[in-house]
Amino acid sequence: MTRIKPPLVEGEMYHVFNRGVAFMPIFTDRLEYKRAMNLISYYRNETTPLSYSHFMRSPLTKRVDILEEMRSRGKFLIKIIALCLMPNHFHLVLQQKTKKGISKFMANFQNSYARYFNIKNNRVGPLLQGDFKAVLIETKTQFLHVVRYVHLNPYSSSIVKTADELLDYEFSSLPDYVGLKNREFVEKDTVMNYFNSPQQYKEFVLDHADYQKKLHEIKHLLIEKDERLE
Repeated sequence: MTRIKPPLVEGEMYHVFNRGVAFMPIFTDRLEYKRAMNLISYYRNETTPLSYSHFMRSPLTKRVDILEEMRSRGKFLIKIIALCLMPNHFHLVLQQKTKKGISKFMANFQNSYARYFNIKNNRVGPLLQGDFKAVLIETKTQFLHVVRYVHLNPYSSSIVKTADELLDYEFSSLPDYVGLKNREFVEKDTVMNYFNSPQQYKEFVLDHADYQKKLHEIKHLLIEKDERLE
């Protein structure tokens, strides 16, 4: 029996994730991680005059003008609350801003990145494991724990070994939350409304680093039973 997915709702927040087909790596070097981060920033905009690949082939002055026009317009499909890119999967915490905003953003991001990855690595075929998953975040407690879960992912999966490495993991939004980076596309206000300072949020994350797998109250938000994202 085919399950019908409920529509994603404007104003609601979702934990969005996907992985490589057959658990294959989807990020194999720094260039690929950076490309994905740039795509996330670019395609959050409600209107993009060019595909990202054409944008990158444009003269620098035209690229500057396009970015400035989109910035001045200030209209976005989604609000990017948190993110983390891992070798074979990614996590996003998004708020939908427009009708079908998450679906449009994810289609643009995933399709563009898959084309880039395949061309760069001389491969063909699907890169990602079907459609993305989006799980509604229903309470404040779930929201804060999911954001923390996303930010702790490199540590709990042993991609980084220490707290310092975690805080400096640039393919996550955690450095923005603790004051090490200030990227425009990471919108921290919804989370930081619950904390007095970046230091307090840092403590909130690191104090639970060793208990990442014990966050049972949000287990159903993180993965489905047949998923193995770590």
